[in-house]
Amino acid sequence: MKKVMILVLVVTVAAFAMGCAKASSPVNGLLFSDVKAPISATSSTANSKTGEACASSILGLIATGDASIETAKKTGGITEVGSVDHSSMNILGFYAKFCTIVKGK
Repeated sequence: MKKVMILVLVVTVAAFAMGCAKASSPVNGLLFSDVKAPISATSSTANSKTGEACASSILGLIATGDASIETAKKTGGITEVGSVDHSSMNILGFYAKFCTIVKGK
C-alpha cells in the first residue's frame, strides 16, 4: 500500500510540474509547441524596425525575463509602434519561453 501511495504522489507532482512551465499560446501541443500570434496593430505605416523581449520558465519553478512592450521597443530602437505580436514555445512542460515582438519606426 505504501508503494502505491508513493507512486500516486510522484505522478501527481509530475502532472502539476508539467503544467507549470507553460507559455501563453492560442494553441498548445502536448509534446512541443512553437506558436506566433498577433496582439494588435495600431498603424499602417511601414514597420522598418523590430524589437523583441522575452521571458522564460524552467519547470514552472524558475521564471526570468522581461517580455514587456517597453523593453521590446528599447531593443529595437522603436519610438512609434506599428504592431505588437507574441510568440511562445513550450518543450514537454520543462521549458517555456514567451516573447513580445514589436514592429514600428
